[in-house]
Amino acid sequence: RRAEAEKAAILRVVLTQEARQRLANIRMARPEVAEAVENYLVNLARSGNLKSQITDDLLRQILEKVMPPKRETKIVRMSRDEL
Repeated sequence: RRAEAEKAAILRVVLTQEARQRLANIRMARPEVAEAVENYLVNLARSGNLKSQITDDLLRQILEKVMPPKRETKIVRMSRDEL
């Protein structure tokens, strides 16, 4: 419980308001992805590798690298003659 509070405090400092909102939205849809990104950001902050706050644009770039690629579905119509 204390670790979660510490993690939340770090994220409040390192993320802009827009980035925090985006991460909250991601948490509703994909909690495992949000958890991975949060842990990554907390580790960066603890190691001193963050030079500035994470903006929404930067968070989107991080999410693009973390999110699994979307599968594309292709539907091909066939005529009765082809069946």
